[in-house]
Amino acid sequence: MGGRPPAPRVEYIPAPPPPVTVSTPTQSLRTQTELTKATGEQTRLNMETGAQLDRINEEFYTGQDLRRYRARGAEERLLSQTRGQEERLTTGERGKQERLTTQTRGAEERLTTATRGQQERLTVGERGSQTRQTQAQLLAGQERQIGLRGTEERATTRTRGEEQRAGIRESGSEARRTALQQEQFRRYKENRDFQQSRDAYKS
Repeated sequence: MGGRPPAPRVEYIPAPPPPVTVSTPTQSLRTQTELTKATGEQTRLNMETGAQLDRINEEFYTGQDLRRYRARGAEERLLSQTRGQEERLTTGERGKQERLTTQTRGAEERLTTATRGQQERLTVGERGSQTRQTQAQLLAGQERQIGLRGTEERATTRTRGEEQRAGIRESGSEARRTALQQEQFRRYKENRDFQQSRDAYKS
C-alpha cells in the first residue's frame, strides 16, 4: 500500500487589482461603479471556485481512503485465507508425518523387542549350555577325584596289608628264632647239667 497521493494542485485565479481611481476630468462615476462590481464578482467567483475545489479534494481524498481501506481489507482477507490454507496444509502434513513417525517407531520397537527376545533366548541357551558344561566338568572332576581317592585308598590298603603281612612274617621269624634260641639254650643247659652230673657220678 502506497502513501497518500499528493493533493491536486489548485491554482486560484488572482483577482484583478483594484481599479486605480484616477481623478480625471473625463472618467465618469458609472465606469468606476462597473469596475467595482466586476472586481466583487471576480472575488466571489474565486471564492466559489476555491470552495468547489476544496469539496472536490475532500471527496477525492475520502474516496482514496475508502479505496485504500477496501484494498487493505481485501488484502487482509486474502492473507487470512492464504494463512488458513497454509495452516491447514501444515497441520495435515504434520499429522501425516506424525502418523508415519509413530508407525516407524512402532515397527522399530517391535523389531527391537523381537531382537532382544531372540538375544535373550540365545543368551539363556548359551548360559544353560555353559552351566551344563560346567556341571559336567565338575562331575567329571569329582569322579576323577573319587577314582583317584579310591585308587590311592586301595594302594594304601594294599601297601598297609603288605606291610602288615611283612610285619607278621617278620614277627613269626623273630618268634621262631627266639624259640629256637630258647630251645638251643635249654638243650645246652640240659647237656651241661647232664655232663656235670655224669662227671660228679664218676668222681
